[in-house]
Amino acid sequence: MKFHRRFWLVVSAGLLSSTAWADEVVMKNGDRVTGAIIKQDGKTITVKTDNFGIVTAPWDKVASLKSDQPVHVVLKDGKTLVGTVAPSEGKVEITTQDTKVDVSPGEVAAIRNAGEQKAYERLLKPGLLQLWSGGGSLGWAGTEGNAQTLTFTTAFNAARVTNTDKISLYFNSIKASALINGRNASTAQAVRGGIGYNHNVSPRLFVNIFNDYEYDKFQNLDLRFVMGGGFGLHAVKNKRSVLDLLGGADYNHSSFSTPLTRNAAEAFWGDEYTLKLTGASSLTQSFRMFNNLSDTGAYRVNLDVGIATRIKKWLSWNLALSDRYLSNPVPGRKSNDWLYTTGLGITFAR
Repeated sequence: MKFHRRFWLVVSAGLLSSTAWADEVVMKNGDRVTGAIIKQDGKTITVKTDNFGIVTAPWDKVASLKSDQPVHVVLKDGKTLVGTVAPSEGKVEITTQDTKVDVSPGEVAAIRNAGEQKAYERLLKPGLLQLWSGGGSLGWAGTEGNAQTLTFTTAFNAARVTNTDKISLYFNSIKASALINGRNASTAQAVRGGIGYNHNVSPRLFVNIFNDYEYDKFQNLDLRFVMGGGFGLHAVKNKRSVLDLLGGADYNHSSFSTPLTRNAAEAFWGDEYTLKLTGASSLTQSFRMFNNLSDTGAYRVNLDVGIATRIKKWLSWNLALSDRYLSNPVPGRKSNDWLYTTGLGITFAR
């Protein structure tokens, strides 16, 4: 009997202590959410609960909140206080190591727990080799018999996103050959790649510069070099999707093997879109329309679409589609060239 009494006393004490150490958010309609406060971003407050997982609620619907573990409270005047929070006559009482401060809920710009604060600080002044994420894939196919064919494709995308800027890289290539009746011939050979940089000048507006390169043997294109820049607008930006609208000007140098060289100034517009389809799959899309300012009526179109499905934390299945349209190709060549790659790839985050 003594053993059972001691056992239940220990269990009861554990339950009481876990309840006592839980953070609590009280809504204006009387609902209560208990768990661990993760963050408040000015619009919503996020709490991790034991029974319902991650719960979010509108910040303007919160009547009071209490935390038993220290959190980082950022005020609208830029000051940050670290301590526990509790309700105090309609205000938020912040108890730090040195003092107690009462502020109104409207003065609170953000709240972060230790983990969220560490992630936030990591984005402030990261090293150039930090915060990169992306993936690459290799694909190949072949036949043996009456015809021998071999196709090899590669695709790579990477981005480094901070609170103030974004660097993006991309690369796609395809090389295909065929041996039929003893005759060897290349059937496709193209390489596309580039780098882009965005810098935020306000929460919604950013400046953009980019540099693209392209080679396509069967369009007689030895090299297309494009350097340009302009402005962009974060039209949509949330956890599930991001839509950026872009516009500006660029310089295009295209060298063909015919031989022909074209140099032109261009005006461009387009968009970049990312969408989280499911917990494991995501879609990216990029579109650019380039209007030739030197040869009125001539234009180019770049369209890139990619889908990645995570199989494991580091392994994914990737599909990439890349289209290049040229309104005035060299004589004997088509205007449109598609490049598509698929296969298993690796993903990384640093």
